[in-house]
Amino acid sequence: MKRLSFLYLALAYAFIFLPVAVLVVFSFQDGRLPVPPFQGVTLKWYEKVLSDEGLMTALGHSALVAFGSSGVALALGFLAAHGLARVALPGSLLMRGLLIAPMTVSYLIIGLGLLTVFNQAGIKPSLVATGIGHVVINLPLCFAICFAAMGDHQKSAERAARDLGASEVQVLWHISAPMLAPALAAAFFLSVTFSWDEFIIAFLLTRFEVTLPVEIWSMLRSGLSPATNAIGSLVFLVSALVVIVLETLMRRKA
Repeated sequence: MKRLSFLYLALAYAFIFLPVAVLVVFSFQDGRLPVPPFQGVTLKWYEKVLSDEGLMTALGHSALVAFGSSGVALALGFLAAHGLARVALPGSLLMRGLLIAPMTVSYLIIGLGLLTVFNQAGIKPSLVATGIGHVVINLPLCFAICFAAMGDHQKSAERAARDLGASEVQVLWHISAPMLAPALAAAFFLSVTFSWDEFIIAFLLTRFEVTLPVEIWSMLRSGLSPATNAIGSLVFLVSALVVIVLETLMRRKA
């Protein structure tokens, strides 16, 4: 039975990581197409990608949108979670449901809805519009993580701080946020990961200032190339590093 379990686990990991391994291996292909047979090892495709001004600009756009929108989503999610967890409001259950609802909606529907609203409001497709879209999809995640992490011991510490004369801003900054630091870090890094890889909303809400996934899609329209494998490998590396940092923070909390 144990051998069967290990076999199942090995097959599951192979199913998940084999496409990624093939992507990475053929990013070093010394040929014009990332297909078998493997023709030797070269770094020229990575050199080409890193020297491509359009790709590097798109990379900067992705980083700006990912970190900016994640920071805004984290701040709004934390404040909403703190308010709904600490204050008994009429309809608080409905409010929590409405905040989490975007997690159940397709990104395509959200992107089309935002595109319609922005067109009516006269807001042109841009990185700002894309950032707003990413706040919409990441806010529910940040809210859910922060709300789940709030406990009675934090509530007692906040009450003690107020009794000692701390203002609400001081309580949030010096008591609530530090006690929720692992949850806040988890919410932020997950948001960065989702925003970094997101394509549909970025495609709909950008025009000239495109993000990296949109630029990769433009490259794929002209056919397969080891260069696309190289940029895909770099994107995977960044996403994996973010997840590793997140996992490390969560283990330290445990």
